[in-house]
Amino acid sequence: MAGVDEVGRGCLFGPVVAGAVILSDEAAILLKAAGVTDSKKLSHSQRCRLAKLIREEAIACAIGMASVQEIDRLNILQASLLAMKRSVNKLQVKPEFCLIDGNQRIPNLGIPQQTMIKGDSNSLVIAAASILAKVWRDDLIVRLAKKYPEYDLTSNKGYGTAKHTQALQQYGVSRQHRRSFAPCRIGGV
Repeated sequence: MAGVDEVGRGCLFGPVVAGAVILSDEAAILLKAAGVTDSKKLSHSQRCRLAKLIREEAIACAIGMASVQEIDRLNILQASLLAMKRSVNKLQVKPEFCLIDGNQRIPNLGIPQQTMIKGDSNSLVIAAASILAKVWRDDLIVRLAKKYPEYDLTSNKGYGTAKHTQALQQYGVSRQHRRSFAPCRIGGV
């Protein structure tokens, strides 16, 4: 079974990213003891430590993403589902079943699946996927922050904080901003 989750759905900047993870029973026990839980309940350092452990212990894990252009063209829900599908399809081991965080099934996945509301809190394998996706996306945003320093991305990771919104009004949108999101429907850089 693969657990699948996405991160960055509510951001104004950058791609939406999904993780998919397959764990053995032994790895699940080890990761639970190590503190794997919903990525939002962990500090940055805890997520980084656990992401490394998940990569070491998982039978398979993968990251998928949907670009800002895909988000703007498809809408954020469809782009999130596309990122999840890509993460599952990139797994080195094909799962027999997917447990998907949320209430939306992945269209045309070709693998039996079940949705789980609050899956990142209630399923260890979904929590592991959420941690991998969050660490991967945060690392990407920190790298992009060097190119776009005016938006305070290192601190806000692309979310619409007051400082980020103020920078949008002052500097306009960058190529990595989601123009279909209301705060980004202003002039471009």
